[in-house]
Amino acid sequence: MSRFRRRWVQGLILVLLVAACLAIWYLRPYPVEEAAMQAMQGGEGITVTDTGEWIILEGGKNYDPAIILYPGARVKSESYAPLARLLAGYGHRVFIARMPFQLAVTDFQRADQLIKNLPNQSFVIGGHSLGGAMASRYASLHPDRFEGVFFLGAYPDRKADLRETELPVLSLLGSRDGIVNREHYEKGKTYLPEETVYMSIEGGNHAQFGSYGVQEGDHPAAITPQEQWQQTAAALEQWMLLSLLR
Repeated sequence: MSRFRRRWVQGLILVLLVAACLAIWYLRPYPVEEAAMQAMQGGEGITVTDTGEWIILEGGKNYDPAIILYPGARVKSESYAPLARLLAGYGHRVFIARMPFQLAVTDFQRADQLIKNLPNQSFVIGGHSLGGAMASRYASLHPDRFEGVFFLGAYPDRKADLRETELPVLSLLGSRDGIVNREHYEKGKTYLPEETVYMSIEGGNHAQFGSYGVQEGDHPAAITPQEQWQQTAAALEQWMLLSLLR
């Protein structure tokens, strides 16, 4: 091998190593906080099942609809256990998806598994941040399988046009969310039905829909994580009840 070729190969290897290190750094997940780890423990009428691809929380009674939740980017699925536990307390089965590399964009059709395995189960689907965008993409392709779509600090893009689906839609946004691009959020409204319900959680931010600590760029919340989870669960429950009465 010539000296020039050897240096070229060495340079290429160095570039690939740097790129790999940057990718590993960028894709590192946020840590799961203690509140989420505690919520993952069964008890007080709530059972938790981890299949490896789904985390399932349910109470003693299972009322329709069941809930499919896609996580935000770089957020481990366990981080949504506190919110899911409250929803299970209302009587809903909650399915939190596990995504490759903690990125819903890598497998936005993950809900196929549940749809095929539970053909008689009614569902709503949604997610947090990137997970909300990917869940809405899936719903736009299978509108007949869902009772509604929800967004937590999220919005759809043009590949998730829900305007003609007649699906009930709920959009929840923390008033102190520092991550959501407001211009893109407003544009996302053009892909949603006119009857979409928009709600603001006063004092809530982006990260507190889950339990994974501070997210860079987010604004500090003016309410506790527990308050944000409770308000989110209550809003989802009310929306689901009203949606089923349509």
